[in-house]
Amino acid sequence: MLESIDIYHAIVARFFAVESIAAGTGRDPFLVKYTGRLYANDSEKSYDELQSALTPYKLTPLFRLESGEQVVYLVKEAPKPKIGSPVVNLILFGLTILSVIFSGMLFSYRGSVSADLMDTLQDMLAHIPDGVPFAVSLLLILSAHEFGHYFAGKFHKIRVTLPYFIPFPFSAFGTMGAFIQMKEIPKNRKHLLDIGLAGPLAGFLVAVPVLLLGLTLSTVGTIPVSLPQGQGMQIEGNSIIYLLLKYITFGRLLPEPASMGSVSSALYWLQYFFTSQPIPLGGMDVMLHPVAWAGWAGILVTSLNLIPAGQLDGGHIFYVLFDRAKARRLLPFIVLILAGLGMFWSGWWLWVVLILFFGRAHAEPLDQITPLDGKRKILGILALILFLLVFTPVPLIMI
Repeated sequence: MLESIDIYHAIVARFFAVESIAAGTGRDPFLVKYTGRLYANDSEKSYDELQSALTPYKLTPLFRLESGEQVVYLVKEAPKPKIGSPVVNLILFGLTILSVIFSGMLFSYRGSVSADLMDTLQDMLAHIPDGVPFAVSLLLILSAHEFGHYFAGKFHKIRVTLPYFIPFPFSAFGTMGAFIQMKEIPKNRKHLLDIGLAGPLAGFLVAVPVLLLGLTLSTVGTIPVSLPQGQGMQIEGNSIIYLLLKYITFGRLLPEPASMGSVSSALYWLQYFFTSQPIPLGGMDVMLHPVAWAGWAGILVTSLNLIPAGQLDGGHIFYVLFDRAKARRLLPFIVLILAGLGMFWSGWWLWVVLILFFGRAHAEPLDQITPLDGKRKILGILALILFLLVFTPVPLIMI
């Protein structure tokens, strides 16, 4: 063992000016800890060369910054992960297709509801094809999002699974979305940013044209002041992007209230944007075509994934742009804002619980010394700006 340790010292010393060495105990997660500094300015290249030199010994180096000092840990190489059979992915995708088609049919269904349940079911089944445009549009957006992550991971030679789609029948969208699993730890901050950003960016780039197409197929109508007994109506919330796309399509800010009362237009929209109150009964709004509904859902999915907390894509982006300490300091503000918005849409309270449960952990790249380059910093900042543009404070209200 002592002979092996001497070999490790010699290998590390080729790349790292060692100032102190600490051997790990049985309770430590590392074998050896080296404190010092890298000889080369190109830390990314140094990491790759050191990793290659340690591969025959089944060791993995970890680059860290601790109290302003550069540190190299040597840990045992993790077993090569198995991806598994794609059969599960295909089955879940097939079930999600059926579930989303059914939800799309329910959204577009305008038939009568008979007292005879079987007659109603038969009528609905006859309208199943009406759900296809919604299903194709939504699954195209979700697939773009997940395969954005997938191909970014593949590009950086990280083992990732195919997307797992989650069917959720009898819901607004027919799915709870999809996810992939990274089976390996990203090498550095650059790789983590690329993988985290690729998903929401790809999904957004597909969602915008889908939404624009859907809006051109939609019409503007009057929001009823009252509804027949037993019937309800939902009004989708607004993001800055959604308001802009509606304005581009229809030339007006929607929903347009019947009257703003004595308040100014700016004050009305500021209040309505963040609270969806007062409900603009009797006013004008876009009556969404199913394709527009799918596009709006895609924008919402993008915003939820870009929330800068924990294991969400936005959490990865914020973490690599700044650091773990700043990400932790931001977390309470995110929780407080969402909890406050929960007064107007109760779904945020579930997100608060999820963020508190998962939001304290961040993906830790193997190499945390290598900084982001300028282009990636700009992309990361643009991603946070995109979050502000797509965030929907009150996703849905029911009347």
